Amino acid sequence: MRIVIMEKGVEYQPENKPIVRTAMDVLNVVGDLSVSDTEVFMVLTLDSKNGLHSADVITMGLLDSSLADVRGVYRQAIIKNAAAIILCHNHPSGDLTPSPEDIRVTKQMAEAGRVLDIRLLDHVIVSKGKHLSLREEGLVKFS
Repeated sequence: MRIVIMEKGVEYQPENKPIVRTAMDVLNVVGDLSVSDTEVFMVLTLDSKNGLHSADVITMGLLDSSLADVRGVYRQAIIKNAAAIILCHNHPSGDLTPSPEDIRVTKQMAEAGRVLDIRLLDHVIVSKGKHLSLREEGLVKFS
């Protein structure tokens, strides 16, 4: 199941919730994000069994950056009563290499998740049908 980029995101009903466990699962949900000409930052909110509640656009940025703040990300998680979240954004350039800012923001989000007791499971970067998981690369300590 793929989504189309929308400012408000997509919500899933219990009968059609995809299960999101891997970075490939994330790519399958947000695949259309990889064709955007600008950076888009999303949060996927999950239930306690990794069922997808929603895929919400947090920011739609410029050519090579997007601004995401902790409040915006966790506001969606709290509203959706999420047990966990996965961050996702695209790199329109096609280069999946995480920027220092990508790593800094992910560390900040992970710390906030520990305080709020909402697990940050991963931060996935997508581009042109490919993906990179910050968890799988060991670049950030996740809860």
